Amino acid sequence: MNAPFALARESVHAVDLHQPDEAARIEGFVAEHGGSVFHRPAWLLAVEEGISQRARGLVAEKGGRLTGWLPLTEVHSPIFGRMLASSGFAVEGGVLAQNDVTACLLGDAVQKLALRLSCPTVELRGGFAGEGWQVRQDSHCGFIAPLAEDDEAQLTAIPRKQRAEVRKGLKHDFAVTTGAASLERAAHYKVYAESVRNLGTPVFPQSLFDSVINRLDADILTVWNEGTPIASVLSLYHDGAVMPYWGGGTWDARRLRANDRMYYELMLHARKRGCDRFDFGRSKTGSGAYHFKKNWGFDPQPLSYASWTAPGHEARDADPTSARHQSRIALWKKLPLPLANLVGPYIARGLG
Repeated sequence: MNAPFALARESVHAVDLHQPDEAARIEGFVAEHGGSVFHRPAWLLAVEEGISQRARGLVAEKGGRLTGWLPLTEVHSPIFGRMLASSGFAVEGGVLAQNDVTACLLGDAVQKLALRLSCPTVELRGGFAGEGWQVRQDSHCGFIAPLAEDDEAQLTAIPRKQRAEVRKGLKHDFAVTTGAASLERAAHYKVYAESVRNLGTPVFPQSLFDSVINRLDADILTVWNEGTPIASVLSLYHDGAVMPYWGGGTWDARRLRANDRMYYELMLHARKRGCDRFDFGRSKTGSGAYHFKKNWGFDPQPLSYASWTAPGHEARDADPTSARHQSRIALWKKLPLPLANLVGPYIARGLG
């Protein structure tokens, strides 16, 4: 007599996300279990297409039914080394499973996979990790708040001091555009590349932004001053929330409060698109971005990140706040923008 279905053994195996039926099956699991946009195969494939870091993943199954999913990006860099990230170039990820037992199975399996792929580091950006993982809950915080019911209520919801900055931005005769056509993409890249250079960070290639826009629900909002883009943000939409993901501004944007105007306009735009939450993403705890988001009235929520390093190897260090990178960051800030834009994408591909 065959064993009952309920007693079927749970198994874990790798999947090929380039098979449309398999990717669709996992997309359904992510939606059913409330996963983030970064759990989606579409995100992993956009990263692979746009930045040449391979999309991978592990699934747990029992009786032919999915019970768990671990999205993975295989990141390789001549500067920072190799790792498996869940998810790559994302602020969320980790195991999505029906229970902790399944999560542990996936956690054990990814360590074995990492050894086979010569990736000595694994990073899980969320989810339950189980034993044998180094877990931190003090490095980053997330910021999410509900959107208000109308434009005026949205402005009133912003704390007084920050609201005053938004009002200064509203006094300027800026043009504000939204879309995803070539004009918006070019304007966003121009502004974003200058912004990250000023912060000492290499810029991602345009192909990454293009792939994300093409494969996911995303658009670009740009603030223009006298025909010149000075603040721009590429936002992701998922499960009723908007996340301003890649955004920045020029030096003029700070002076003219264009960044403040940009985020307020995005809140209004997202509500009109049917969103009910504004996900300000993550920030390093105690950083300038952390305090900026608190000033907007967002309550920081600690995020749980887990990492594993293979025995005999040093932990991967691509943290921009790390002491070993400070001289590189200082040098990068001084690079001419054309040179930074030429070299930056080759370095940024390996950040993960």
